[in-house]
Amino acid sequence: MFDKFKNEEGGEMVEERNEEVEEISSVTESTSQIGIGELIGKRAKLEEAIDYVGLMIKNLKDKRTLLEKDIEEESVDIKNLKEKLQKVSEYIEEENRGIEELVNKRKQVENQADEVGSIINSLKEKLSSVDRVIDDEGSKVRKIKESRDSP
Repeated sequence: MFDKFKNEEGGEMVEERNEEVEEISSVTESTSQIGIGELIGKRAKLEEAIDYVGLMIKNLKDKRTLLEKDIEEESVDIKNLKEKLQKVSEYIEEENRGIEELVNKRKQVENQADEVGSIINSLKEKLSSVDRVIDDEGSKVRKIKESRDSP
């Protein structure tokens, strides 16, 4: 391959090699300049993309923070509602106990009223019996009086 660069006598490649190195270096320089420019452009785009991603991450963190705050507020609201409902439940239980006590008192009062009614009926019967006895005795006294008055 490098045979064309060899001298006929010694077979060494001296000058032609220098020319080849110069050609390669000039091609490398122009390629480097083109490649570096492209790399710089790509790097700038990547930096923009990284900045954009960073902004997206910041926005996501902000949204997450707001969401956490909203969830915490909801949690506090729910705890407060739960406490209120517990108090309402306790109030209902207390009212139910109060109603049960009232029912028991009403039953006692009804029983007492029944007893009073029985006592009243018993006393009415006794009074009726006393009234009959008085009427009977009054009748006897009148008969005796009438028998004395009639000679």
